[in-house]
Amino acid sequence: MTKSHILDAQRRIAPHVRVTPVIDVDGADFGIPVSTLTVKLELLQHTGSFKVRGAFTNLLTREIPKAGVVAASGGNHGAAVAFAARKLGIRATIFVPEIASPAKIQRIRDYGAELVIGGSRYGDALKASEEWVASSGALPIHAFDQHETILGQATLGAELDHQAPGLDTVIVAAGGGGLVAGIASWFEGAARIVVVEPVDAPTVAAALAAGEPVDAPAGGIAADSLAPYRIGQLVFPIVKRYVDRVVHVTDDDIRNAQETLWNRLRVVVEPGGAAAFGALLAGKYKPAADERVAVVLSGANTIAVRF
Repeated sequence: MTKSHILDAQRRIAPHVRVTPVIDVDGADFGIPVSTLTVKLELLQHTGSFKVRGAFTNLLTREIPKAGVVAASGGNHGAAVAFAARKLGIRATIFVPEIASPAKIQRIRDYGAELVIGGSRYGDALKASEEWVASSGALPIHAFDQHETILGQATLGAELDHQAPGLDTVIVAAGGGGLVAGIASWFEGAARIVVVEPVDAPTVAAALAAGEPVDAPAGGIAADSLAPYRIGQLVFPIVKRYVDRVVHVTDDDIRNAQETLWNRLRVVVEPGGAAAFGALLAGKYKPAADERVAVVLSGANTIAVRF
């Protein structure tokens, strides 16, 4: 995957996705020792997350059968595929686990996709979707471990680099690793990539320790978006090459980030979307005073935030 490929994907999906804003905030307002912190507000994207970038890249670059498309998702990917499919007039079937939040389930239904709920975790939904592919002939749209999906997510890296040139560090949360792989593929080492994952769902750390994707625990309050059991086979070599470090946050760190983002920015973020910011607030990643840091906020699919 080259920058020219990413820019081509960006041009292709441009009519269908938003250029989400960045804002620069004073780190001191959050107890973070940097003068300026760039916050990428990807939660303002269609469907509330970055996933729509990969969804449109898939649907606009692959041949779609009459049976349509199928996706397994903790919620956000499913909503993105459902949204993109509706806009392009394509039939979509979405499999989600029982832990998917009511907000995400409602979004998928509102976009008109056929919804199937079953199994306790993402891996269960993925297995069910694979069985559906075999019986229906529908095209699978993987949430993270697919070239077109990673390519689409890489457009966020290109967009961020244009909006905030000269970044030293990009902090991003990971589940299956599609967004991390995409952003890392754009920067190619020009910016430090710091991965944040829940301590109860250490998929990236487990893979790096084992030298290959392996099953990891899949728990915590962000399990519907950051706990797929293991990162992708396509994702792993990109992560191994470009990720500077992996840090872990607790459920309390994530809750604190949600509360702080609401109190100080008036931004409502779901647990998975707040994890990366939680690493900064909790001091799990401590930037230098002159470090140019960006953090990605993505995931706004929550019914309400209660503190």
